[in-house]
Amino acid sequence: MEVKEPAVAYGKRKYTIEEYLELENASEDKHEYYQGEIFAMAGAKLPHIVINKNLMILLGNKLKGNKCQPYGNDTRIWIEKNTLFTYPDLTIICGKPESLNDDDFNFINPTLIFEILSTTTESYDRGAKFELYKEIPTLKEYILVDSESVTIEAWYLNENGSWELKNYSNPLQSLELRTLNVSIDLREIYQDVTI
Repeated sequence: MEVKEPAVAYGKRKYTIEEYLELENASEDKHEYYQGEIFAMAGAKLPHIVINKNLMILLGNKLKGNKCQPYGNDTRIWIEKNTLFTYPDLTIICGKPESLNDDDFNFINPTLIFEILSTTTESYDRGAKFELYKEIPTLKEYILVDSESVTIEAWYLNENGSWELKNYSNPLQSLELRTLNVSIDLREIYQDVTI
């Protein structure tokens, strides 16, 4: 999903987490929350939607019966350390999904997160949002998929606790998801996408 930056929803005052959750649960639209501010999210363009669909189908098939499972962009992630509530484009959780107060809604233990880049969210997803995601104790991989060119940036947390980048830009390459021991052809990720 795209964040309307820096448009703040619900005016300028600060909200508590409890107030945000109450508003969000009553809303038909999605909003991110960060340090008391609530940000409206916008819909996505067709290439973004197709890539997201392709990833869900591919990962769903590859992970069938696996302890790691993909979840779509309605999955809300909460990062306690920095207060961010957000809706990644695709989340993979390994093992039992854990949530805030066992509410089955605000998940805290993603292993992989995918964000599909657009011109309006690209710098946020690469920069500030990645820094916030790094504070998720269970996160091992962060994958950025460009929706306007065949380009994927895969960030992997190594054994030393540092993030390593591997770039993919050849349609004949396969994206390695190291934590899952799975690879996906870029051609399949970008299938039916006009670039």
